[in-house]
Amino acid sequence: MRNLYLFSALIITSLLLVNCKSEEKAGDINTIVKSYFNDKNALNPLEATLNGQTEFNDQLAFEMTDSHRNKQAVFYDKYEKELATVDTTALSEEQKNSFDIIAWEVSIGKDLLKQNANLMPIHQFWGTHLTMGQFASGESAQPFKTVKDYQNFLKRMDNYSVWIDSAMVYMKKGIQEKVVLPKALAERIVPQFQEVITPKTEDHLFFSSCKKFPADFSPMQKNKLSKAYAKVINTKLNPQFEKFIAFMKSEYIPACRTTSGIGSIKGGNELYKVYVKQWTTTDKTPEEIHELGLKEVARIKAEMEKVKTQVGFKGTIIEFFDHVRNKPELKPFKTPEEVIANFERIHKIIEPNVNKFFSLQPKTAFRVKRTEAFREKTASAEYVQGSADGSRPGTFYVPIPDVANYNYYGDEDLFLHEAIPGHHFQISLQQENTQLPDFRKFNWFGAYGEGWALYTESLGKELGLYKDPYQYFGMLGNEMHRAIRLVVDTGIHAKGWTREQAIQYSLDNEAESEASIIAEIERYMAIPGQALSYKIGQIKILELRQQAQDKMGSQFDIKVFHQKVLESGVMPLALLEKKINSWITSGK
Repeated sequence: MRNLYLFSALIITSLLLVNCKSEEKAGDINTIVKSYFNDKNALNPLEATLNGQTEFNDQLAFEMTDSHRNKQAVFYDKYEKELATVDTTALSEEQKNSFDIIAWEVSIGKDLLKQNANLMPIHQFWGTHLTMGQFASGESAQPFKTVKDYQNFLKRMDNYSVWIDSAMVYMKKGIQEKVVLPKALAERIVPQFQEVITPKTEDHLFFSSCKKFPADFSPMQKNKLSKAYAKVINTKLNPQFEKFIAFMKSEYIPACRTTSGIGSIKGGNELYKVYVKQWTTTDKTPEEIHELGLKEVARIKAEMEKVKTQVGFKGTIIEFFDHVRNKPELKPFKTPEEVIANFERIHKIIEPNVNKFFSLQPKTAFRVKRTEAFREKTASAEYVQGSADGSRPGTFYVPIPDVANYNYYGDEDLFLHEAIPGHHFQISLQQENTQLPDFRKFNWFGAYGEGWALYTESLGKELGLYKDPYQYFGMLGNEMHRAIRLVVDTGIHAKGWTREQAIQYSLDNEAESEASIIAEIERYMAIPGQALSYKIGQIKILELRQQAQDKMGSQFDIKVFHQKVLESGVMPLALLEKKINSWITSGK
């Protein structure tokens, strides 16, 4: 995730090595990309904070409201008109990429505004309420270094208490129009709010930063801020949390749908098609993706059979899944710290080999952390980007809700995907690239970003991993997991599959635990289409690599291929294909 899961000011006119005459001709695009980033941050202040744009740190978007959606419509119309004034024949390659990316985002944004998803403004997997919790911890992107920083978050907390009211208003509209969450998902949201409320204010998540005051704060400043935070928590946040919990239990959950897919709600089929386009950046239909998924599941299962034979297991593949899920040797950890230490061990194994495949590597520091307790029960492993200035490292978060049952058979593969050379390399290099305008340094396309991370899993043997057949099976298992997504995501949202059907299909085809599979299926139910991005992107990158090897022969250099894929940051897959084809043809 994304949640994918999404990402230092620079002088825009120096972003490309072009002569003065070319810059004069392309002046419009330089102005557009700068204002586009500023306007985009104003519309998405939480993302702006994540991206290090500090002027928005006290703000919060009420993203579900009609007024906010009207602002978005004005934003898209503005840039659609501005792009029409640009002479694209005068643009350099990277300027043309910027033009095409903005055009794509405007188009998909306008498509999304035609839909009714704002009537479901909250779910259990990501969103404002979870981001605010992360920021409140004092360990995320919200800075707490100055008095002004603390005052900024006070304002944001105050806005958040009002945001909850707005969410309930639009959820009530959703009830009236029967545009509501599945009951199973709505029930997951209640504990996320319940667990934040504590008997003692000093134990409250939103008081966390007041226990981490910088050393240079005076006693008077500390006392004043502590009282202000306590007041907001006790008079605004807690009452709103309790009000929301009561609303969920008494009104919303009883009105929730029993169907699993978004196709069952009013306008749901069209909404899902837009989500598929948004997340895959392609024109593939749900039906095409479903069939592709079935073929990939069959291919990967055949490879799994080989591993089963290699380790001498005599039962069926389904029985082997159970064997892998329950094998005591694959659950060796007694403390969460041992899980984190194992990931650090994996990092040390691959470090000497990374240079063989990557000439382009990030400077941003990296760390592994356990997922915060308030969201650990419903979270997946994830990467959260570091700051562009290097002051905050990129972080690989690992949920460990039950260490005794933590199975590590896929951890080598997971590290490659979430950390190095997956998300940490791709996102950090993008943010560090001074040749990119800011809006691209902090941008995200799931098909490219998740596709890249899944692609890197195939590099494990070359990087010194997968020597244990169970760890190699973990790689196959994770690839199978992404192939299954093509089947179950489209199955749930386009073919009317139930939650239970999707769970059973996953149990029949992968070795993940039932609890993990349930959490994943509910994730797909919450974020339609997002899960498709991984495999669609990976397949395209693998196709482009094979195409380059076939056409370039002995001239093919894996380090240059990786550089070409990574150097321009995320983009729709059609633009990536155009870029790689240009390299294949020109050799530069």
